[in-house]
Amino acid sequence: MNKEFLQKFATNLKRIRKIKHIKQDDFLAVDGISRSTISMVETARTDITLSKLKIIADVLGVTPAELLDFQTIDEEPN
Repeated sequence: MNKEFLQKFATNLKRIRKIKHIKQDDFLAVDGISRSTISMVETARTDITLSKLKIIADVLGVTPAELLDFQTIDEEPN
């Protein structure tokens, strides 16, 4: 696992989820994704498959590419 990549993905996922006002619990009704999965992804404790990436993107109303766009994160002030 590439921890740096996972951390950037986790940060971007959480940022987008909060912007969209979507809670981790909102994933409960989604087949194949659990709240614990989202939690583990957002804390960079697990990796996900492309299928799960697509499901997460669909729930958030974004493209998979937007979830993988880390340039936005890198440019934001800390």
